[in-house]
Amino acid sequence: MMSSDRIATTGGSIPGEGAHAPAFTFSRPGPGANAIPVLVAVPHAGRAYPATLTAAMRHPDEAKLRLEDRLVDRIADQVAHATGAALLVAHAPRAMIDLNRSPDDVDWEMVADARRRAPRHSTGRRARNGLGLVPRRLPGLGELWSGRLAAADLSERIEAVHRPYHARLSQGLESLRDRWGAALLIDMHSMPPLGPKPGEGAADFVVGDRFGASCQGRLSAETLRYLAREGRLAAHNRPYAGGYVLDRHGAPARGIGAIQLEICRTTYLDARLREPGPGMADVVTLLSGLVRALADGLARSGSLFAQAAE
Repeated sequence: MMSSDRIATTGGSIPGEGAHAPAFTFSRPGPGANAIPVLVAVPHAGRAYPATLTAAMRHPDEAKLRLEDRLVDRIADQVAHATGAALLVAHAPRAMIDLNRSPDDVDWEMVADARRRAPRHSTGRRARNGLGLVPRRLPGLGELWSGRLAAADLSERIEAVHRPYHARLSQGLESLRDRWGAALLIDMHSMPPLGPKPGEGAADFVVGDRFGASCQGRLSAETLRYLAREGRLAAHNRPYAGGYVLDRHGAPARGIGAIQLEICRTTYLDARLREPGPGMADVVTLLSGLVRALADGLARSGSLFAQAAE
């Protein structure tokens, strides 16, 4: 994760994976290297599975593959190195804790001693559907775990992984905003192929901005225009508008925008959707151009935003 022109630091820790296994890595351009006011984050591509976690899963191989944003971190790493963007990559797997969920979005029925810990009526919609802070079930696969989760284990995952990850993400965005007057988070994910609508093709990308709440409209519009110019079909906010990451970190009134970018797995993985495919290099080139275009506009407008805010 670190080349000669970048500085990398690690943070958090993965419960059960050894005393020094980091939950994430943050990297940025070193002194004198080109830098831009963009931070690329990858919360769902972690592949560091403790043996105890895998042993507790009913269908570990299939569940891991479906929960992961498979190898999106490799795309993000190459884009960051090509453009000078900062980069935050989670190593803790989504099966352990979902970094795009609120820490109170818990399905308390899956927690062993929840009665004395769970607030009344606290379960959110995503948790009820099986994809809360700790995923519980998947369509066609059913329950993911052979037993219930201890409340102490849940607390450890939040304190060791979730809280430090979001603290580092916030620090990174604030630092960019302080330097440039504006900053942009691109929260990078992958998605299974979307079925085409009648008379339309299936989108290869979905741009989410919480229906305008997490990002300045011009940045979302420029993202969609860029993808269209490159001949790529993209959708806006449907079916993915973004989640907790955008809700927590997007602050367009303060000059911090946040976009969720979903990439169809067929564009960069092989036919089995497991390993890099022939399209990965093209996707890296495409997204590197997108990041540069957004950064150029952001850098020009950042000084104006800072002046207006004074």
